[in-house]
Amino acid sequence: MTWSDPGRDCPLCPRLVAFRQDLRSREPDWHNAPVPSFGPLDARLLIVGLAPGMKGANRTGRPFTGDFAGDLLYRTLLDHGFAAGAYGRAPDDGLRLTDARIANAVRCLPPQNKPTPAEANACRPFLEQELAAMPNLRIILALGRVSHDAVLRTLGVRLAAAPFAHGALHAADSVMVADSYHCSRYNTNTGRLTVAMFDAVFAEIRRRIDQH
Repeated sequence: MTWSDPGRDCPLCPRLVAFRQDLRSREPDWHNAPVPSFGPLDARLLIVGLAPGMKGANRTGRPFTGDFAGDLLYRTLLDHGFAAGAYGRAPDDGLRLTDARIANAVRCLPPQNKPTPAEANACRPFLEQELAAMPNLRIILALGRVSHDAVLRTLGVRLAAAPFAHGALHAADSVMVADSYHCSRYNTNTGRLTVAMFDAVFAEIRRRIDQH
């Protein structure tokens, strides 16, 4: 299946369009557009975040690139063999993903990093197409509850049948959904998510992928 990200001027969510246009006028050198996914479509692991961060992916144009969440995520991916090279907080740093791909449940930056349910629904077809275009997909890692819910709805799984919990694993047809608290600065600063907790999630994912 042919896969494509939303166009630069995707019109589906009026609130996000207005926010994007305002940022384009204030920060003309930023990406300020739907952020394309990163990594190969033949990967066995798909990581689904919430939405681009303002000074991270919305600025740089690559998921989780340029902010604290990316520092932790890419370091962990490198540690577990899902990335190669060096992460330099820029899309031209030469980092590449190996057997992993990163997407967001909502592809555009939302105000206060909080997309509405309607915006998540409007963006779901892009995730549906992405999953259909990944023939080797085995595990989807959802970062946070909103991403977890978006993934389950995309897979047609009832939310009550697979409640979100950090470290949880849920079987869904031919794939497994893994849960983690989002690797945001807020979660790590408050101790809700520690580096060890995040590392343990990826250690289990690596173990299960290596079994196949």
